[in-house]
Amino acid sequence: MGKIDNLDKQILEIITKNARIPFKDVAAECGVSRAAIHQRVQRMIDLNIIVSSGYHVNPKSLGYRTCTYIGVKLEKGSMYKNVGAELENIPEIVECHFTTGPYTMLVKLYAKDNEHLMDLLNNKIQEIKGVTATETLISLDLHFMREIPIQNVSTTK
Repeated sequence: MGKIDNLDKQILEIITKNARIPFKDVAAECGVSRAAIHQRVQRMIDLNIIVSSGYHVNPKSLGYRTCTYIGVKLEKGSMYKNVGAELENIPEIVECHFTTGPYTMLVKLYAKDNEHLMDLLNNKIQEIKGVTATETLISLDLHFMREIPIQNVSTTK
């Protein structure tokens, strides 16, 4: 992954707070041309520094009222790629991590209600070959969500 300089940091700080901000406004705030902003952002995309952009949809607005984290234990840790591929086929799962600690994998999913959650657990996740146990943690409320701090990133000179 490439290093970033102070201008890149400034750009990242602006666009992570508002991904919809026009490049002309970013350019004005940074004191450079819109073309320079476009080139910098494209370079950071190419270097995999910026990995996505777009809108975040409120799951509750679509009827998904239950946010859940599920610790998944596998027969063998080496099964995580196959199990991960199966988990990816469950659209309600929005994140899947291969982890250390008591679980082999940790997934985040959204369910419409407890009945829907039970169906996902019993008939989808626990039916995957290699899954030996799950532990479910229901999120009661999202306190905050943010990007990693930009100001602490080292820059090239």
